[in-house]
Order: sequence, then structure tokens, then C-alpha cells
Amino acid sequence: MVDGNPLLGESATAAVENAAERQFGPEFEDIHILSNAQVAVILQASARSAVTRDEELNEVYRKTQKYVERFNTMTNPEKDNQELVEELDNLQDALTTFRKETDDGEELELHGFEVAALMNLVITDTSVEEATALIPSLSRLPEAAIDEILDLIKSTMIRIVS
Repeated sequence: MVDGNPLLGESATAAVENAAERQFGPEFEDIHILSNAQVAVILQASARSAVTRDEELNEVYRKTQKYVERFNTMTNPEKDNQELVEELDNLQDALTTFRKETDDGEELELHGFEVAALMNLVITDTSVEEATALIPSLSRLPEAAIDEILDLIKSTMIRIVS
């Protein structure tokens, strides 16, 4: 535990957050985390809607859109948004429901943070070693499980970009 900042209204004993250990504050409980690709699709649709209403996008909106488009590895301008949304939602659902049982009988699953990080960071040639270096909390999973997850992401990326 660490001391909070009373000026910011934090309690004197705020929980330590550590993504590598999958420790997040209470504000991250029961939330739906989106990948850059999902945010990009939402912002593109919203921007098109704003144009039809003759509305101007503010600077924060434009910067956010530029950021997610820059780091979005799952895109294909030839596919319509509905196709992309379905592929991305299916991938997120598959990763969210992914389960592996250890030799001890413990069932391991991915945290929402890991799902979004995987969708944001994995490209078609990402290795198990790279994935665990980028997302240290994955090291608790057997290498074969991580490889299975990477294959799932890669096959979705191939469907999206082809």
C-alpha cells in the first residue's frame, strides 16, 4: 500500500496498481476495454456522422483519432465497418472467453487489459517471447497457450487485411 494524495481526494491507503501482476484499481472493475482498432472504427463512424450534420470535430477528438489510426494494425479500407466490427468483436469475445487449465487444475483466463493489449500489440509475426516481453502478465500462461492465443489473433488479422 502507498499513501494517497489528500489534495486529490485519494484515501491514505490507495492500492498499488501493477499491470504486470494484473492488479488494477477499483475503477477498472466491470468495465469493457476496447482495442485501438475498435476505437478507430467507432471514431470513424462518429466522424462521418459529424460531417453529415455539418459539425466540426474538436482537437482532442482529432488527436485521439490520429493516435488510434497510427497504431491500429487491424484495418482494411476495402471492408465496411460492420465487417470490421464483427471480426473485432468475435476476436475480443474469443480472447475474453479463452481458458486454459494448468497441470494443477487451476483455470487461467485473460484479463480485459491483456485482451486489449494483445489486440493492440500483436502483429502477424509476433512470437511468444515478444508477447510476454510486451505483456509480462502473460508469463503465467503455458507457452502453448500463448501460442494458441497468438494464432487466433493472427488468423483474425489475416481475415481483416485480406
